[in-house]
Amino acid sequence: MRIVLLGAPGSGKGTQAKRLVEKYGVPQVSTGDLLRAAVTSGSELGKMAKAAMDSGQLVSDDIVLGIIRERLAKRDARHGFILDGFPRNIPQAHALDKMLAGLGQPLDTALLIEVDIDILMQRLTGRRNCENCGRVYNIFTNPPKLDEQCDYCGIPLHHRVDDNEETISNRLRVYDAQTRPLIQFYDERGRLRRVDGNGEVKTIFREIVKQVDEFGAGGKTAKPARAAGKPAATKAAPKKAAGKKVPAKKAGAKKASSKKKPVAQKASAARKKTRTTTRPARKAAKPAARKATARKKKPAKKAVAKKAAVKKVTRKKAPVKKVARKKTARKTTARKTTARKAAAKKTPAKKAAAKKKAVTRSRRAVRR
Repeated sequence: MRIVLLGAPGSGKGTQAKRLVEKYGVPQVSTGDLLRAAVTSGSELGKMAKAAMDSGQLVSDDIVLGIIRERLAKRDARHGFILDGFPRNIPQAHALDKMLAGLGQPLDTALLIEVDIDILMQRLTGRRNCENCGRVYNIFTNPPKLDEQCDYCGIPLHHRVDDNEETISNRLRVYDAQTRPLIQFYDERGRLRRVDGNGEVKTIFREIVKQVDEFGAGGKTAKPARAAGKPAATKAAPKKAAGKKVPAKKAGAKKASSKKKPVAQKASAARKKTRTTTRPARKAAKPAARKATARKKKPAKKAVAKKAAVKKVTRKKAPVKKVARKKTARKTTARKTTARKAAAKKTPAKKAAAKKKAVTRSRRAVRR
């Protein structure tokens, strides 16, 4: 929400700006307050402004724009601001638009508070302000609870020296000559919004809030203005038309729709039947799906069983080999025993033959 408040002196710009600050949480940027703060802080721009004011000259637009730029660069002004007291003429408005475009914070709207001259005089002559908290009162329209005393601080209220009829009339003439052309400037660009400021403070604030919410608080752009002469389309139009007589064609269409209602009811009943019939089918489909999954799982189980059987066979074959080894060992032992027996049978014959040979040898030797 980036707003410029426009209005004559005493139109209530400062009062409404403070209420907008409390509602939307955006800062009020008043050039008068900024200049005073800059002078007291002793900054470079403040020193330049003080030198101009001490010499009796007006503070230049460059200095004022520099102070506003420094204020808008702070964190609390990221989501919007309310400019009060600036711009005061068309050259300042052009310079402000250029500066805001450079900051990436273009102006959303210019809010004009329109007040009659008689009421302006009453407000300005009866205006009182608190120098501690900055609250503004009016002895005619918004008086304090205690005479000439702030309701919040308890400090005596201040009456400005320039709040008299002569100075007020001079200020209004300056406003008409310099600041009033800004109304046309912003109106031509589609940014101007008007609020009647002749009523009470609360009612004026409600109207301002309505205007602000139309273009969106929080930095949203304004909605395009409706062309004059074209009525706004409302959602309540169909309800109003309901009370009028319906043409014959529409009545016939309504009768046809009423005749078609039983068909729709039959269709809904058929849908219910299909739902009820499909539910058991779904339940029956579940066991079939389970069987299909079981069939898929069976080959895998068979393969696992085959592997287990092969392992068992391989385990059983090992003892068979041992038995075969035992049989061959028995055969070899039997062969050895038969060979020993045969050898044992041959040895007496060999011995007898050897004895015979020895006897024959001995006999031959004797004969010789």
